Amino acid sequence: MEIQDIEIIKSSGEKVKFSLDKLRSSLKKTGAKNTIVNQILDKVRDELYQGISTKEIYNRAFALLKKNKSHLASKYKLKKAIYELGPTGFPFERFVSAMLNHSGYKTEVSTTLQGKCVSHEIDVIAFKNSEATIIECKFHGEQGLNCNVKIPLYINSRYQDVKEKWNNSLKKSASLAPGWVVTNTRFTKDALQYGNCCGLYLLSWDYPKNNGLKDRIDKLGLYPITVSTLLTNREKQFLLSRDIVLCRALMKDRFFLDHLGISEIRKKKILNEISQLCG
Repeated sequence: MEIQDIEIIKSSGEKVKFSLDKLRSSLKKTGAKNTIVNQILDKVRDELYQGISTKEIYNRAFALLKKNKSHLASKYKLKKAIYELGPTGFPFERFVSAMLNHSGYKTEVSTTLQGKCVSHEIDVIAFKNSEATIIECKFHGEQGLNCNVKIPLYINSRYQDVKEKWNNSLKKSASLAPGWVVTNTRFTKDALQYGNCCGLYLLSWDYPKNNGLKDRIDKLGLYPITVSTLLTNREKQFLLSRDIVLCRALMKDRFFLDHLGISEIRKKKILNEISQLCG
């Protein structure tokens, strides 16, 4: 069977034709050299079969990449690593907050604001240049779950309630900027249309184009601690519970690795992987 005839099954259950170019592109984005990329493509191509899942293809490519360079495998697993921030949305909120701090914002997580009608718990409030930005984070713990139009509809109504109270308060030293909706998955077409129409700023895995969540993380080197291929799940959960959400934070607070009882040899490998990632 020719490679162009092979159908693969996405996480949503949809069947699509396998694309060697898409796989090549995703591998090259990690910074892997052409020789490594071609070796992985050859091996994956030999193991393809009709109806293989995208998850199986990803797992195989990830394992081969990890064998070559662990920090490249960490980049490759970024999307999965964001899901691993769950099962609750709170670590994702702290991740968004940490990203904004890196860009010069001062942030508060899980704050209650009084609206004109009712009070609202806000995921993140970010302050910069005498402006306050209200940010709502919509975290999905599994693939295939996107934000439909109900999400921006609901968030816009909360934002308008807070805005009315905010604008009538003489005590507010910062003006209120347009609200944000941030998700680790994608927005449906209607959600994008409504969100843009009512003036919300929408940020998803791949939106806005070339400036989505993935692009920002790669450009700024702001990888979540869950991308590490050398830390165990228990160790990652320990670090998240100590508010170590970004790999960069572990570089500064490496003493947490001593708390975990990690050997000097393994500690050196973990810090080397992270410094190559964030470099």
